[in-house]
Order: sequence, then structure tokens, then C-alpha cells
Amino acid sequence: MESALDLLHQTMSSPWVYLAIFAIAVVDGFFPVVPSETAVITAGVFAATGQPELWAVIAVAATGALVGDHISYAIGRGGGRLLARLPERGRRRAAYGWASRGIAKRGGLILTVARYIPGGRTAVTMTMGATRFPRPRFLAFDLLAAGTWGLYSALVGYLGGLAFEQDPLRGLLLGLGLALTVTVIVETARWAHRRRRARSLLAVGQPSSLPAVGQPPPRVC
Repeated sequence: MESALDLLHQTMSSPWVYLAIFAIAVVDGFFPVVPSETAVITAGVFAATGQPELWAVIAVAATGALVGDHISYAIGRGGGRLLARLPERGRRRAAYGWASRGIAKRGGLILTVARYIPGGRTAVTMTMGATRFPRPRFLAFDLLAAGTWGLYSALVGYLGGLAFEQDPLRGLLLGLGLALTVTVIVETARWAHRRRRARSLLAVGQPSSLPAVGQPPPRVC
């Protein structure tokens, strides 16, 4: 365990850590199995000891997320027809259906919510590309989403590092626990909202009206 911690200390004190955080955040934008949030939280924990620099972690994480989201947007824009061919009852089709409904209801603001939902950010950014959401507006909303995500992830880790300055492992566990709590709260709120919506639709005897994946949602801000 000590050798692993020593290796982690050496990694976090290396200037290459910023490039690693940037690359992980970029890839996570279109390949969501890469744990970018864990990497940023870990860097935030060690930033409490002075290395790496907290402001630099926030900057490279946010910039990497922004680049990754634009790659995902480009993928969706080029392959929008493929999204429409996903199986009706598949998990991916459900994710992109949720993204389409969110875009139709909240416009670009859905990006800020999706940033904290596992896999949600990719579904939203690809769907925005597939539905030809205006690129300038996408950039504006994504600057907000990526910036707040980088700030949040790094600060969660930093708070854990401050709480257990002499024990970075416990600080990391605290930071990851806080991030998991936020994710659970967001997911619970989404589940409760869906359940209330389904009950209200059943009460009036009307089916839900959902935009199909690959079709442009109403233009809203």
C-alpha cells in the first residue's frame, strides 16, 4: 500500500500529470468508460499538499472536457442517422431519448445537468450533434458545463485532501464519497421526476409525447 501511495505521490508531483488529466477528460467526452472525474478528484486531493497546483488541475480538466464534448458533438453530427436506428428498447436508445427530451425542454442548459450523470454527458452531446443544435450555442453552454464540472471535481478532492492532509487515501475516499453522493442525489431526483410525470400522464389518459432520436427538437434557449 505504501509503495502504491509513493508512486501516486510521484505521479501527482510530475508536470506530466496535467497532460494526463487533459487526455483523460478528452477521451471521457466521447468514450464514457474512462474515469475522468476520479482522476480530477485524485489530483484535487493531492493539490491540498501543494502539488499539483489546484488552479492548473481545474483549468486542464475543464479544457479537456470541453474538447471531448466537441468531439462527441462532431460524432453525433456525422452519424445522426445511426442513433435513429438503435433498438427501440435498448439502454442506449433510452439514453438518447432522455437526451432528446432534455434538449427539447431545457435547450443547452441540459449540458450542465448531464455533466454529473454517468454516461449522460455523452448522450447529450452526441444528440445535440445529431439534431444539429447550433454550434455557437453549444460552445457557450458547454463552456459553462465544462468549467463548473472541472471546478466541482477538483474542489471535492481538495476538500478531502484538506480534511485528511496526512492521509491522502482517506482524503481520496472522502472526495469520491462526496461525488458519489451528488450523483445519487441527481439520479434520485431524475427518477422521482419521471415517476411523477408517468403518473400524471396516466391520470389524464394520454401517452407521453417524445421526440424521436435524430429529429431536431423545438428551438428553445
